[in-house]
Amino acid sequence: MLPDLLADPFGERLAGLPVKRMQLLGARFRFDSNSVELMRLVDWAYKGLPRHRLSQAAGDLRVSLRLHGEPPRQARGEPAPLAMLSGSGLLGGATEAANFALLSPREQAAVVVVSPRMLRFPYHTRYELIEFAVFTLAARAQRLVPLHAACVGEGGRGLLLLGESGAGKSTVALQCLLRGFDFLSEDSVFVTPDTLKATGIANFVHVRADSLHWLGRSRESALIRRSPIIRRRSGVRKFELDLRQDGFRLARSPLRLVGAAILSPQGARGRPLLKPISSTALLDNLAQTQSYGASRPEWRAFQRSVARLDAFELRRGRHPCEAADALRSLLAGS
Repeated sequence: MLPDLLADPFGERLAGLPVKRMQLLGARFRFDSNSVELMRLVDWAYKGLPRHRLSQAAGDLRVSLRLHGEPPRQARGEPAPLAMLSGSGLLGGATEAANFALLSPREQAAVVVVSPRMLRFPYHTRYELIEFAVFTLAARAQRLVPLHAACVGEGGRGLLLLGESGAGKSTVALQCLLRGFDFLSEDSVFVTPDTLKATGIANFVHVRADSLHWLGRSRESALIRRSPIIRRRSGVRKFELDLRQDGFRLARSPLRLVGAAILSPQGARGRPLLKPISSTALLDNLAQTQSYGASRPEWRAFQRSVARLDAFELRRGRHPCEAADALRSLLAGS
């Protein structure tokens, strides 16, 4: 039956929408959708993760996922008509080429619109649309500082691993994971600016094929080789290892940051892998590499707190496992 476009032009009275409720990044999320496929992507991304909670209370964050059907073919030269869309109290419109996420931090709500063509690229749909909405809402609603970083820890204490893309954060984080560290995130970390509690999404770790030789003929190497391969926009291809399997330790609660390590391309060459650096050097690195986080109003409070951390440069050893051992000694002394 066709919808009544005159009585309900925005499709607000969609009955029987599936709903999922999840605790993510310290906040309560409510997902609804008109598409079973989109809800499967939500499960793919977030089902089975530890339920992190932060001290700051935020209400339910609402994410509406809408599969926007292909419009009928139009005569050549005539643009496609505007299709009315709605979700989470937001109203909008899109043409056939549109895939977008519309957020309202004040209302703690977002609507994500996906075309059937975009749905044929589930990794990009999850990573570029759904994850964008979830991460942005969680950070804004709870006034968290977003960082492009990895984070691992033990006993409730965490270490921030900093470095440009390609610096080896995922490789070091994987080695820490294989040595029994609590894994928080390989790429995106969200931090309370005053207490330095860090949360993240510990669903996957992404591994390049040329990193597998460090693992030898191990169980973990076999798991990675059986994992799906994703392709970044840059063209880089990586295995996507799902960490929600037996044998991996995911941080059960937010980690309190006690130190930070900036990954260096320089080899240790017989010297200690960890070289202490000043708080000024750490703050300068953060200002240069975290331009988005530095633009947020919470940044100044975060700077004051993070300046008290033990900070180091982490040089490369002969094997990435040496970096994990060095970080463990750092945690033991904190």
